[in-house]
Amino acid sequence: MPSMSLSSFGGVDPVAGQVVGRWPRADTPAPPGTQVRGVHVVRIKTRTLIVLRLLSLVGQAGVLGIVGLGLRFPLPVLPCSILIGISALLNLALMLSPASRRSARPWEGGAQLAFDVFQFGGLLYFTGGVTNPFCLLLIIPVTVAAATLPARWAVTLGVVSVCVAIALMSAALPLPWIGRAPPRFPPLYVIGATAGLIAGMGVSGAFAFWIAGQTSRMELALHVTETVLAREQRLSALGALAAAAAHELGTPLATISVVAKEMARATPEGALRDDACLLMDEAQRCRGILRRLTNAPEAAETLRERMSLIDLVRELVEPYAGDPVVRAEAVVTGPPRVEAPDIWRRPEILHAMTSIVENAFDFARAEILVTARFSAEALTLEVCDDGPGFSQEVIDRLGDPYVTSRPGAEGSRTHHVGMGLGFFIAKTLLERTGARVEFRNGRNAGAIVTARWRRDAIEATEAGDFIR
Repeated sequence: MPSMSLSSFGGVDPVAGQVVGRWPRADTPAPPGTQVRGVHVVRIKTRTLIVLRLLSLVGQAGVLGIVGLGLRFPLPVLPCSILIGISALLNLALMLSPASRRSARPWEGGAQLAFDVFQFGGLLYFTGGVTNPFCLLLIIPVTVAAATLPARWAVTLGVVSVCVAIALMSAALPLPWIGRAPPRFPPLYVIGATAGLIAGMGVSGAFAFWIAGQTSRMELALHVTETVLAREQRLSALGALAAAAAHELGTPLATISVVAKEMARATPEGALRDDACLLMDEAQRCRGILRRLTNAPEAAETLRERMSLIDLVRELVEPYAGDPVVRAEAVVTGPPRVEAPDIWRRPEILHAMTSIVENAFDFARAEILVTARFSAEALTLEVCDDGPGFSQEVIDRLGDPYVTSRPGAEGSRTHHVGMGLGFFIAKTLLERTGARVEFRNGRNAGAIVTARWRRDAIEATEAGDFIR
């Protein structure tokens, strides 16, 4: 198969220490208005707590009516109704409060959930304690707290719930029952039921906390990805706008120059002729500025501009072409009777691949190779280096947020301590364009990152836009 090698570029003199198209580092701030626990974003609306409590009240009142009135169990209706009424009044006050229209502060959410625990614990006290089958519902406030509150508030509410469960085991009215005497449960059963309830609280709370943390990590990482992409799209749009402005302003500036020149010719020596000459000079200066702006590479970059594979791989390795230690080489290869495709200049592809090449340069010993392979059906971009490769502990999880093979920057040329967002951003952006991304190590040494597209999903055709 024929190939085109681009191992060197004449006249390239990159600024020392500067890499084009670097991603923001992993310390990009979280979205405004969120509280971050590590990477656990804490958000719960007061209205959500109100709705949950309302559903709980409907259930409590329904069970009280069915069991007490329908099945005619001897329930203490009055104290249970008082507890349900107090909770209903609190809910009504919160619904009418301005706090219902905003997110709950951690202490507010913790206080409301603690009230729910005590209120439901009071109902259980009058209806059998831990021997009541509905005691399992004590797990719900703990689970909600673990999923939405900071760790210290979630743990505090868990401790409160455990204390309530132990109190219900020690002191509670007998379970209401049809007949002369309520059933007597062995002490060992009561202790086992309490232990099961506490275990359920712990397992459900820990699982909810872990799931919420994973979800928040992904949300923050996706926010960083969207921020990066939006910034690059704005820069590309500004370049297109600058080119259009330069083109549109060229004609009126030429007219101003001609008119000023005629004024200078027709005006005798004096202040007016000097003003006309100054106007000519300033118009010429503006045209020079617009000419430089038009010739700048940034001005020509638009989101829909076509580029060849040679231009793509050239742009990826060009910042490293003058490095004295690491040799950057790029190759475009394909079958002899298949024409190489052009693609649209998309910020997702350019900056994702730039991030991958940057990482390869950071760990390469002497060489990085960027290869573009095409066929009639597919297009593949591959980045290889001769460094130590990916760590076996994380290679299967690369591309997930906050997974990194260099927590202490071991073996890195720049000694940057990674947090695992770079590969996640790159993989996410590439997958948005329809690519399948693969991370692996070479047979001998070095890391290999491959992105593969269907040709019809990425090729810039004459008929229209790229396929999203």
